[in-house]
Amino acid sequence: MPSLQLDERQTADFEMIGNGGFAPLTGPQGSADWKSVVENITLENGEYWPIPITLAIDADVSEGETVELTSDEGKALGTLTVTEIFERDIDAEAEGVYLTSDREHPGVAALHEEGSRCVAGTYEVKALPDHEEAFMKRYLSPDESRQAFADRGWKRIVAFQTRNPIHRAHEYVTKTALEITDGLMIHPLIGKTKEGDIPAEVRMRCYEVLMQDYYPNDRVILNVFPSKMHYAGPREAVLHAIARRNYGATHFIVGRDHAGVGDFYGTYDAQKIFDDLDLDKLGIQPLFFEHSFWCNKCEGMGSGKTCPHDASEHVFLSGTKVREMLDSGEIPPQEFSRPEVAQILIDAYSRA
Repeated sequence: MPSLQLDERQTADFEMIGNGGFAPLTGPQGSADWKSVVENITLENGEYWPIPITLAIDADVSEGETVELTSDEGKALGTLTVTEIFERDIDAEAEGVYLTSDREHPGVAALHEEGSRCVAGTYEVKALPDHEEAFMKRYLSPDESRQAFADRGWKRIVAFQTRNPIHRAHEYVTKTALEITDGLMIHPLIGKTKEGDIPAEVRMRCYEVLMQDYYPNDRVILNVFPSKMHYAGPREAVLHAIARRNYGATHFIVGRDHAGVGDFYGTYDAQKIFDDLDLDKLGIQPLFFEHSFWCNKCEGMGSGKTCPHDASEHVFLSGTKVREMLDSGEIPPQEFSRPEVAQILIDAYSRA
């Protein structure tokens, strides 16, 4: 039986399919689904799906073959029964999904790195990839998270996607959403991100200190999300919503520049895309939040919807400014970030 070692990004896709997070997918998509997703934001059967989940390889395999799969770290995962081999149009996928063919976009760059020859089929999952202990103690599969919600009696569950540390603005948004729901799932992505993003293990320490001191444990679950980032902006917001639906959430937070990168998307494009979707069919309700900040005049957190004061009263730091402060060992103001979170980040930057 031929064998194939998946790379880090492919391993993440396998895991999301294998654990049920990418239901209804049972394996990498074929040409018909690929075309429909790129052009229509749906699978061929009409079910919403915004980003192709394909398996691009250059290995010599044939239709009808069963291929043994291992993770990027060499762990045996299961098999793929190949049903189709096809060539995808990388430029069409880039323009349809990422709205650009610019290779400076990390998602577009990944497409070109992967190549156009794809295999489709069905996975037989025998094991899931391994993760560090810090992640595994916070790992719930979709079935397990649904059970956890049921055990707590939660009916309205809001999920929060993040690939960054949770600063005061994120904390404000999540707690505001929690006020109108029964429970909150903080669901940080731990798969592959672009160079320059804060490593997942560092972020995890930030999340843990917030769970210990600033969130009510009977109303909040911290659960890792083993997916990769596409940086597809609006399309990825829909993918993140669908995945959280599969985990049992009824509501999903979509904030400023969700899953964006650089200046490729407008500030609220990831919210606007939901205007064109049937939310009953999607199966989860998005909650839209504007950019939040500390206002010195209000003496609290707010947004453009709730704060009447001039921007000069607002405490907001760009990502670049925060990194400069951390690099120099300077703690950002507590109106921007909890001191405990800032200290974890400073320690991490000092060791880098």
